[in-house]
Amino acid sequence: MTASPLRLIVADDHAVVRAGLRALLEGEADLDVVAEAAGPEEAVRLAVELAPDVVLMDLRFEGVGGGTGPADGVEAVRALAARAPDVPVVMLTSYSGRVDVVRALEAGARGYVLKAGPPEDLFRAVRSAAVGGMGLAPEVVGDLVGQVVDPAPELTRREREVVRLMADGHSNRAIAASLYLSEATIKTHLVRVYRKLGVDNRAAAVSEAVRRGLLELT
Repeated sequence: MTASPLRLIVADDHAVVRAGLRALLEGEADLDVVAEAAGPEEAVRLAVELAPDVVLMDLRFEGVGGGTGPADGVEAVRALAARAPDVPVVMLTSYSGRVDVVRALEAGARGYVLKAGPPEDLFRAVRSAAVGGMGLAPEVVGDLVGQVVDPAPELTRREREVVRLMADGHSNRAIAASLYLSEATIKTHLVRVYRKLGVDNRAAAVSEAVRRGLLELT
């Protein structure tokens, strides 16, 4: 007797991406896309309603926000953990930064796959999540292992000052004036902060500094 295909929901804000994923997934005999969602709130609603075997969730959704539902893929994972805890979620995204990966896994995602990766990574993650396992792209595993064996160094006192002023909304010029440094020096500090925290923008730097206990917002 042939086992029933795994029932999947694909959530991504780009219709072309959803269509491509559907075609790719349904090319596998044991995978079947039963619904598509253009936003995180719709993804949660459909997952609760249809109880699929796996939800493939984009990390970030453009033009979403301002409502009462989840604003991105990570918030959708948290919502599903509360409303449909038996439905596993695999993040499918273009972003491989440590912060994004950790946020997703801490929220309850059962996998993290890069859109630019080989289809086999996607298939493996979906099948693993469906049976209670974890499905992580090799790049993600390597990055997380690297974080454990070679953790990022702590921020220096000056770097913490820069992050604190950045968290208060100050521009590079204002930070430089406050610390009596040049803007070029501030930019150098930011490059080092980004590298140490494994991020690529100001908001993520502040968020990660808070998460690590390096900065307390008042």
